[in-house]
Amino acid sequence: MKTEVRECLLSFGAESFSSNLLTKNLKVKIYRTIIMSVVLYGCETWSFTLREEERRLKVFANRVLRRIFGSKRDEITREWRKLYNEELNDLYSSPNIVRVIKSRRMKQAGHVASMGERMGVYRILVGTPEGKRPLGRSRRRWEDNTKMNLQEVGCECMDWIELAQDTGRWRALVSAVMNLRVP
Repeated sequence: MKTEVRECLLSFGAESFSSNLLTKNLKVKIYRTIIMSVVLYGCETWSFTLREEERRLKVFANRVLRRIFGSKRDEITREWRKLYNEELNDLYSSPNIVRVIKSRRMKQAGHVASMGERMGVYRILVGTPEGKRPLGRSRRRWEDNTKMNLQEVGCECMDWIELAQDTGRWRALVSAVMNLRVP
């Protein structure tokens, strides 16, 4: 996510989420409908190359949630402090942003895989480009991310394109990816 977009969303959140005129439930609805929609636009095509990118998304989501829920008074020291990540997860019951992205990518992969060989998108997915690849470590592809998500669920031995043809099993895998415990 670009820095300008992130800063714009945070400034929007700082003004609206610090207001006492809005309830926490309304702030959470604004976060889910507006901010998450903008942040996750096109995430089905993203190819994370580093854990750092995932971490940045989690940090962004936690910053916005901390603005929504505010600070907490410590029972022992009686001082105000920021909420811990576990406390944020308890207060905000929706899935982690990384799990949402992974499940959306899996859903899109199943959709493309079920299109069939005559569709252009499918041919791009399974085809191999002509020419030489640049030196160094090869970049992670969209298909590689799909295989990694399947490994996390425990289905690494199967051909994922054949597996996606069975929509019932594929939907079960997508929901399993959504319900994974992500640190």
